[in-house]
Amino acid sequence: MSTPEQYVQDKAAASGSSFYYAFLFLPPERRAAITAFYAFCREVDDVVDEVTDPGVAATKLAWWRTEVAQAFANEPRHPAMKALMPHAATFGIEAVQLQQVIEGCEMDLQQTRYLDFPGLARYCHLVAGVVGEVAARIFGQSDPATTAYAHKLGLALQLTNIIRDVGEDARRGRIYLPVNELQQFDVKAHEVLGRVHSERFVALMRFQAQRAHAAYDEALALLPAADRRSQKPGLMMASIYRTLLREIESEDFKVLDQRIGLTPLRKLWLAWKVQALGRL
Repeated sequence: MSTPEQYVQDKAAASGSSFYYAFLFLPPERRAAITAFYAFCREVDDVVDEVTDPGVAATKLAWWRTEVAQAFANEPRHPAMKALMPHAATFGIEAVQLQQVIEGCEMDLQQTRYLDFPGLARYCHLVAGVVGEVAARIFGQSDPATTAYAHKLGLALQLTNIIRDVGEDARRGRIYLPVNELQQFDVKAHEVLGRVHSERFVALMRFQAQRAHAAYDEALALLPAADRRSQKPGLMMASIYRTLLREIESEDFKVLDQRIGLTPLRKLWLAWKVQALGRL
């Protein structure tokens, strides 16, 4: 039997995520905490992405809600929660934050479209902004103002995810691009679902990319100088994801039929540059 710590380590490594590279440079206790938290996020996210029956997925997320409550009452059952709970008090991780992440995943079961950007921003806050908030505390936040930076960076990262995954989400019948913006650029939902790459689609995606870039700029402007060093893992994520966004732009948003990504070596190089040189 593997330990809870081994379980979350395997979960984080198996995902192949950019987050993994940002964790590598952390001291052991912070790395253990963020790895366990990331594994929790993956677990609840996988419920939505891997369970085809919405009723079953809803039941599983309800189980996770109970599990979070029990874990904070000192009775964790799942290995991800067993690995996370020893760090909760140290890094100020609260049950309400984990419940908000679950709430964001529940939104995926309840809606496949967002009418406008404020509606999408609410979703992004739950699945990414709150994640950034918890991560900032684990990384070593000392200034309360860093929370606003973490929320804005979470938004930027999630918007980049949405741009990258348009085709993948369409295969699941989901469109995260706001309905009123599809209308603004005269892109029909059935074209996205049918993965039709048009000049109108590229114009729509350029608009989405500009918004994401603006969110990165705003996030970096919000980060207090006092926390610049402690928040390096988040800055690594910003560097990796923004490089990915530029890559997608340079390939003319060919995201409907393929998943554009960066090689592990390139991610490691970008993370190291932030770590060693403090440069994005």
